[in-house]
Amino acid sequence: MPELQNLMLAGGGLGLFLMGMVIMTDSLKKLAGDKIRAALLRFTHTPTTGAMTGAISTAIVQSSSATTLAAIGFVGAGLMTFSNSLGIIFGANIGTTITGWMVALLGFKLSIGSIASIIILSGVFLRLFANSGKLKNSGLAIAGFGLLFIGIDTMQTAMAGLVDYVDFSKLPANNLLGILQLVLIGLIFTTITQSSSAGVALTLTALFSGIIEFEQAVALVIGMDIGTTVKSLLAVIGGSVGAKRTGLSHVVYNLMTAALALLLIVPYVQAWEWFQPGALYENAEIALVGFHTLFNLLGVILILPFTRYFAQLIIKLFPQKNAYIDTLDKQLLQTPELALNAVQKSLNGLTKALINELNLITSDHIANRKTDLQQLQQNLDETQYYLDEIHLNQKDGHLWQRLVEMIHIVDHLQRLHERCEEESYRAEASKQFSTLKDTANKMSKDIEVYRRLTLEENWQETVALAQELKKFIDQDAEAFRHQMVEHMGQGTINADQCRDALEAIRWMQRVSHHLARLSHHLQQMQIRSGSSA
Repeated sequence: MPELQNLMLAGGGLGLFLMGMVIMTDSLKKLAGDKIRAALLRFTHTPTTGAMTGAISTAIVQSSSATTLAAIGFVGAGLMTFSNSLGIIFGANIGTTITGWMVALLGFKLSIGSIASIIILSGVFLRLFANSGKLKNSGLAIAGFGLLFIGIDTMQTAMAGLVDYVDFSKLPANNLLGILQLVLIGLIFTTITQSSSAGVALTLTALFSGIIEFEQAVALVIGMDIGTTVKSLLAVIGGSVGAKRTGLSHVVYNLMTAALALLLIVPYVQAWEWFQPGALYENAEIALVGFHTLFNLLGVILILPFTRYFAQLIIKLFPQKNAYIDTLDKQLLQTPELALNAVQKSLNGLTKALINELNLITSDHIANRKTDLQQLQQNLDETQYYLDEIHLNQKDGHLWQRLVEMIHIVDHLQRLHERCEEESYRAEASKQFSTLKDTANKMSKDIEVYRRLTLEENWQETVALAQELKKFIDQDAEAFRHQMVEHMGQGTINADQCRDALEAIRWMQRVSHHLARLSHHLQQMQIRSGSSA
């Protein structure tokens, strides 16, 4: 059966194309991965710069999924805000159209499939005999590039033999039902192959061979654009709210651009016919990739001025449930540095919440306490469990040191939480003794300043303040104990009052000790974070 043989040949060609894409993309990631990641973090301060960076990054690594998943990971780790990630999501769709241009211009217009074997051979030689890692990766990228066109050439041969056997007339692109069916086929194809580039290449080859009409090809490509969002949805399963928002924004945005594309089909065809009748069908492959680029470019241009409102829409769809541990994404555990960044953001938030609670306890505003201490305890436990899943050792240098500092921080936060939850009445008791009142007032004022410094994340000044407070309280404690014992011996206070007084000063000592150690480790965590950046 010749049609079966041609179908198998087309499948083989598609397999070669996918293999070439994987080899080329992986090699390009190794060559430019770190620089791309740095650029994504550095040039995303506005939606416009983010879109440009996302487009360029995707064009370089030849993978919109790599760019989009990097953005999701950065948001999940707290390295990038959700709003800043949107530009990258928008721009990645433009960058991914480069593959279509490469296939249409080089695969069909220049037909470099005939010299693809030479390209592959040169890449293999470079991979085998090059001295540096960069040259070896360059060789693999070249070999993957050549393999792409072997796959395209194979698909062309197979498609030419399928013209008389495959009939797409039952899926007309001139009515809504037919278009939606074709969009669904494109979506399913990309979901299965996990590569919209492969789908676009196959569509271009079918169009070039005359198996499908231009309008049908357009509908398939629109579906393939939507299909790229499936990987984003899979990537955010079990992720943080920030990561889920980023993945959801990719889905919503691609659906919006797909709707725009469907509206543009007729005007686009008419524009070609007005400019030069018949030119579109004579250059159908160029017209198709042009349309792919056009609707993605228009989508970015139209959405950029409304990025803030788009972000607000996504935030409403995915509200923040727990701000303190939102960054603790399980998927980040595969990259310890990103996981540590997530923990650091969580610890900073938990510290601020707990110090605010402590400030209310030691001040005259205890009635204003709103913090759910039970929820805060759960957050501390979750952070501790997450830290327990980050496995490093001393050979990991700054990462190991950061991990150790974080373990100390969690421990002191847990102890402070106990002081707030179980023993807060002792802070009130400290104000009942005239001899302890000055020390209690000093502690209250210092913790108020400490709270302000933690909000500013000024850990250097918190260290000095906490150490001074600890020293002050330690000096007063011993004298106060002797005074209370003497008062009890003289009968001025009873045993219960003496016990309360001693517990109060002991509470103050413990709190000042944990504040001093907490400040030290927070400062060290900040220093280690800068060293490992």
